[in-house]
Amino acid sequence: MKVAVIGSGGLGGLVGGMLARAGVEVAFLARGRNLQALQEQGLRVTSPLGDFSIRPVVASSDPAALGRADVVLVAVKAWQVTGIAPTLLPLLKQDTTVIPVQNGVEAADQLQGALPAGAVVGGICHVLAWLEQPAQVVHRGRAPLITLGELGGKISPRLENIAESFRRGGISMALSADIRADLWEKLLFVEPLGSIGAVTRVPVDVFRSVPESRAMLLEAMQEIQRISKALGIRLRPEALEKSTVRIDALPAGSTTSMHRDIVEGRPSELEEQTGAVVRFANETRTAAPVHAWLRSALLPQELQARKNEMGAPASSAR
Repeated sequence: MKVAVIGSGGLGGLVGGMLARAGVEVAFLARGRNLQALQEQGLRVTSPLGDFSIRPVVASSDPAALGRADVVLVAVKAWQVTGIAPTLLPLLKQDTTVIPVQNGVEAADQLQGALPAGAVVGGICHVLAWLEQPAQVVHRGRAPLITLGELGGKISPRLENIAESFRRGGISMALSADIRADLWEKLLFVEPLGSIGAVTRVPVDVFRSVPESRAMLLEAMQEIQRISKALGIRLRPEALEKSTVRIDALPAGSTTSMHRDIVEGRPSELEEQTGAVVRFANETRTAAPVHAWLRSALLPQELQARKNEMGAPASSAR
């Protein structure tokens, strides 16, 4: 099996590195200093599961240079998906499977709009990993958990084969018969953490322990639950309770990638997470005042970050 990893940050670097360590042929799409470091120094991973290095590493900024792959793991930020989707065509064979693992609920449909019918499946990754330096990944906590599901709602032989190959790399895998519900359950868990963390500027263990900010966290989760119901998405009855338990179990100092990006002045997934909740609330005429306020409070910072990134006047994407 050959895997092309699109986006070589914490998630892509860790998963791609674990697969390469297990003998899977892996090629990375990267850019800038990260690409240069991968090509010159290889990939280094620091993890409680064991530190390791991969060298040499096949990496390029041109998807066509990576060659065709059996699996394309799309691990860029959610706001980059629509732009990168058409460039992935040179990677695809007739039976290539494309797996997006972004936060949010729209990436798979965005990829489907640019790629051959049936190529894209739904994917979710639970992991705590980031780039400490170019080509240097830091992983904390348990092994990454990836959930896969056909968008039509079944467990297929191709996903069973992919799951087995990934498991040999030490990656925990789950297969879902309702991946769209699982995507919304992940959003219910991660989006309030990111937006409230970015507003409060403190890690999860701090704002979950303050009654006022904890109440805002719980109401934000309930808003997502109500919106998903209005869309006809069937969340598990215990989804809210399980997410709350997971939040309370997060270690001190935990922050989400959206929180870190906003605080550090980088373009974030604000519009693909918090903004998406507000859009779906408007479409379904479901009240979401907490999310409307969170987006409004964070949007000026997001627009400024995008202005700095692009070197052009900022404007709202939605």
